[in-house]
Amino acid sequence: MHKVNLSEKLALFAEHWSPKIVGELNGQHVKLVKFKGEFVWHKHDAEDEMFLVIKGSFRMEYRDKTIVLNEGEFLIVPRGTEHRPVADEEVSVLLFEPATTLNTGDADSNLTKHQLDWI
Repeated sequence: MHKVNLSEKLALFAEHWSPKIVGELNGQHVKLVKFKGEFVWHKHDAEDEMFLVIKGSFRMEYRDKTIVLNEGEFLIVPRGTEHRPVADEEVSVLLFEPATTLNTGDADSNLTKHQLDWI
């Protein structure tokens, strides 16, 4: 058992769209990621995803609407829902999702990360 300092962990990396694992519980990964720019449109057929904004803000785009998330706010994207995160400025986000979740879901992209680093 040990505590995790999110600020310290976020200071360990600079790359965007490359989630880092900081914890695991009940088959779920707790991940930190930095966004900037547009991600790819995708969906996860078998997993829900939770996005919690630590610093900054971003838009979660859906085909029929957009939700703006600011610091201290979170959103759960239900499985099977096509979505795309977009950040005009760098944002730091905590993700909570099943360990098997691929960051680009059903989309094959140069942003796909098959193996994530623990930090």
